[in-house]
Amino acid sequence: MSAKRGLAAALVLAALTLLGSCAPRAPNFVIVAGSENEGLQPLVQRFCRQQRVTCEMRFAGSLDIGLSLRPGQTQEADAVWPASGLWIDLYDTGRRVRNLRSIYQTPVVLGVRLSKAQELGWTNRPVHMSDILQAVEGGRLTFLMTSATQSNSGATAYLAMLATALGTPETLTSAQLQDPRVADTARRMLRGVARTSGSSGWLGQLYRDTAAEGHPYDAMWNYEAVINETNDVLTARHLEPLWAVYPVEGSAIADAPLGYVSRGQPASTEQFFGRLQAFLTSPEAQGEIARLGRRIPLGRAAPAPAEPSWNFNPARLVTAISPPDPAVIRDALNLYQETLRRPSLTAICLDYSGSMEGRGETQLNAALNFLFTPERTREALVQWSPRDNVIVIPFNDDVIDTVEGTGQPADQARILSDLTKRRADGGTNMYACGQRALQLMRGRLQGGNFLPAIVMMTDGRSDDNLDQFMTAWLEEGHEIPVFGITFGDADRSQLDDLATRTRARVFDGGQNLADAFRSARGYN
Repeated sequence: MSAKRGLAAALVLAALTLLGSCAPRAPNFVIVAGSENEGLQPLVQRFCRQQRVTCEMRFAGSLDIGLSLRPGQTQEADAVWPASGLWIDLYDTGRRVRNLRSIYQTPVVLGVRLSKAQELGWTNRPVHMSDILQAVEGGRLTFLMTSATQSNSGATAYLAMLATALGTPETLTSAQLQDPRVADTARRMLRGVARTSGSSGWLGQLYRDTAAEGHPYDAMWNYEAVINETNDVLTARHLEPLWAVYPVEGSAIADAPLGYVSRGQPASTEQFFGRLQAFLTSPEAQGEIARLGRRIPLGRAAPAPAEPSWNFNPARLVTAISPPDPAVIRDALNLYQETLRRPSLTAICLDYSGSMEGRGETQLNAALNFLFTPERTREALVQWSPRDNVIVIPFNDDVIDTVEGTGQPADQARILSDLTKRRADGGTNMYACGQRALQLMRGRLQGGNFLPAIVMMTDGRSDDNLDQFMTAWLEEGHEIPVFGITFGDADRSQLDDLATRTRARVFDGGQNLADAFRSARGYN
């Protein structure tokens, strides 16, 4: 009898398992959002759970969101939520995004360390863009700013610099863009960039980390909402906040639109999007969004309380600088990347160890063809400038060679030709490559003309000489960030450790090595 009961129980368990596997699963809904929306993720997920829908929020730079909307691109998102609609206007030429609606607004402002703002006399009077420029040129102010070609906060700060260069908050025109005075003013202002990145959220984290370590940067161009979030963390740690500077000439406003991406989904997917969008614009959700420091239309909910101690007031009227036409924006971004931005000094360490043989070599060569082909990098707004300096160092268990040049097309062609002839062999020691990079960069950094970075691309675990490298890194004295790019199923723990110690980050090149290099370029 016990055997029969055991058999019956097994049959019941099998039937229940089969029924469970046949039960309908919660539908998946993918939202690709700008990093500045990360603070709103709990609000979104709460609604999704109530609707019994599995929502996945992926965070990407504004350029990444825009590029994914180009015709012919494989699209996995059901909705996009960039910082500004200008990136959709630039790239969604096939008009796949529909039902686009602003969820909140936030201006791009300059957050200045309170003691620095007091030193500059900015806490008791209005501040003009000319005051900021004068402080930069006098060596009294440097700032963090995202790349204008990769992130919306950097793009809108840069466009505001251009638009106010003539002293008036006009909408930028093609004629203004060709005015030498406008370009010269922006170039002089951009000399103040101390670090750049492809993400507004990551930039805020960089400021908080350095402040916690006791040596914060002077200032940061970022969204009012990100400055607010940064100050919440700083004040909780009893650190001095950032004083919000709203230039008299005006600020660019991010409109944070949420739109549905049509790619052949069932009708129920778009219906869920409609419910989600309606929820986010409801009085309940708008109240929560406002309490997080975002601006919402009048009448939807009360704004967050003002914080006079750091000049935050989301009810304050801000002169808005209207974005230019898409064609003017594109020309302005190319002008930034090729002419106006502070030039980069980039050392790229490339793993040519034996484990890269075959498929690894093929994918690395494809990535290098992207990185050093001007026509291709220009499409993604990561093209090299003629003023950039590039050092490429192939390595295995030691440095193999060095190949150097500028961003001139002829130099790029020479570097590419040299690298694509190389073959993989030997072990892995990325730290030897890093030390060679430091040696070659040292003499070029004294004048402060370049933004430096080292990029490590590897598919494996390196010989452990981290302490030796970090000693050399500290002695060098310029705190050069060391970014990592993983390949294949690489153990990324060493790259993560190196990036953390040098205030950088790691990019996953396992799926697309060229995209990883493009993302890394946004941080230099």
